[in-house]
Amino acid sequence: MPSQPPDSAGPLRHPRLRQASQPTVGQPAGQRAEDEMPGGGAAGVLVAGTLFSEGELCAMRLDGVARGVCAGVYRSVTIAETPALRAAALLRKVPPALVPRVAIGRLAAAWVYGCAPPPERIALVVANARRTTELPPFSGCTLHEVALADADVTAVGDASVTTGLRTAMDIALYVPAPAAAPVLRRLDAAAWLDAPLHRVRTEIARVPGLPWKLRALALLEQLMEGG
Repeated sequence: MPSQPPDSAGPLRHPRLRQASQPTVGQPAGQRAEDEMPGGGAAGVLVAGTLFSEGELCAMRLDGVARGVCAGVYRSVTIAETPALRAAALLRKVPPALVPRVAIGRLAAAWVYGCAPPPERIALVVANARRTTELPPFSGCTLHEVALADADVTAVGDASVTTGLRTAMDIALYVPAPAAAPVLRRLDAAAWLDAPLHRVRTEIARVPGLPWKLRALALLEQLMEGG
């Protein structure tokens, strides 16, 4: 006897997920409605309170249909968790008015790159020459006005994220050493991010007037020596 009815869609057995996986009228073949549904976004994230309630998403996670990405954000098990998906998940939690003006940074950026645990608060950075609005209360984000060149930011899916090198520099400077050290090791090990410890140290050393500079350099030297 088959383990599921012939018309079942396997992991998409929840009726609305199964419906979302079918092309809509006028939709290009291979593109899911799930990618455009409310709370979905280009990376296919599912946000509690939009198409599904938190209770429904939790039930689907327990049923093996969905998996948590970060607090209140899920994905179908048929969609791989990639940097673009993680970045999209964080964007869903950023106040919409700020999205075009800010980049995801620090530990949040490291999580996007798969080098840190999900952040408790989303660190956002904005160039100090740009005008922006303040964060609303209880946004779950922190906003940092910093010197930020175009070369310090890259596109990850639809999100602006600090580059691997800038992310590592900021973590060395502004994150307490016990939390920073394992993340810096992972960023160093991810060759595609081009943020080896020696380069991070060189870049920090050449910038004058950075806060916590000596502490950051000491941490990086310790890590380079295998500490």
